[in-house]
Amino acid sequence: MSDLLGTIFNIQRFCTQDGPGIRTTVFLKGCPLRCAWCHNPESQRGVPELLFSSEKCIGCGSCVAACPNGLHTLRDGTHCFTRNGCISCGKCTAHCWAEALELCGKKQTVAEVMDEASRDRPFYETSGGGITLSGGEPLAQGEFTLALAQSCKQENIPLCIETCGYGDPSLLTRLIPLVDIFLFDIKLLDAQEHKKYTGVDNILIQQNLRLLSQRGARIILRCPIIPDVNQTPAFFDGLAELAAALSGVEAVHLEPYHPLGLSKLQRLGRQADYDRPTILDRKELIHIAAAMTKKSGKPVIVQ
Repeated sequence: MSDLLGTIFNIQRFCTQDGPGIRTTVFLKGCPLRCAWCHNPESQRGVPELLFSSEKCIGCGSCVAACPNGLHTLRDGTHCFTRNGCISCGKCTAHCWAEALELCGKKQTVAEVMDEASRDRPFYETSGGGITLSGGEPLAQGEFTLALAQSCKQENIPLCIETCGYGDPSLLTRLIPLVDIFLFDIKLLDAQEHKKYTGVDNILIQQNLRLLSQRGARIILRCPIIPDVNQTPAFFDGLAELAAALSGVEAVHLEPYHPLGLSKLQRLGRQADYDRPTILDRKELIHIAAAMTKKSGKPVIVQ
């Protein structure tokens, strides 16, 4: 299984927000959801994609000669890129001296990922950290995620998996004994609202959350707080009730919306579905979290 291939778009070291202690977070490409506010839109599609930062481009024309399909052109000194027909071969990125072009996503084996992630084992051991699988959605690359989890278990490295919960229940069942903590995203509680803003309803997600709870998994609920979407008393009350009802939930993390995904969408050549630049009042969220803690009996923390 060490030679099994998956598609990774980032391995980030020294993370402190993706589970206990110091962690290395492995970001897998591909996700079944299309959240309107997604802060990692480059993770949604399961294949490598080309990102273009126009502000970095110096109009040198090196990419024009490198592209096998003639998709890069210069018009009056301005770079133009036709995405339709791009096969994400990455040849243009190798000749872009200004680093305006970047290939997001590459194939890696389980052994390659583990070799890079396990370099920080001393930090895991001293801080209580480990490896976190995120995305995208790890369940979207089920067999690869399972193989990574098995490798972590064999090497005695603690593992967290961040998941939206939309995946095969049998895969989750196989993962439970291999995962120390599931970081389980809760975005909306109403099924129709969930479908409106993410592209899918939350029926399977709720079923999988109950499955994890019933099987004794450790769970932290992670909830992006999005202005004009779920920043409502009804959502906060419902979330507190959900946390109280599930024995496996150890804590709830409220994650204020940030607009970092907007610049990434531009680099991908896509339009934003949610472009409000609102920054939430952290003091207000802390007050809400305190009330939720009292209601749920579980710690609610503003990230």
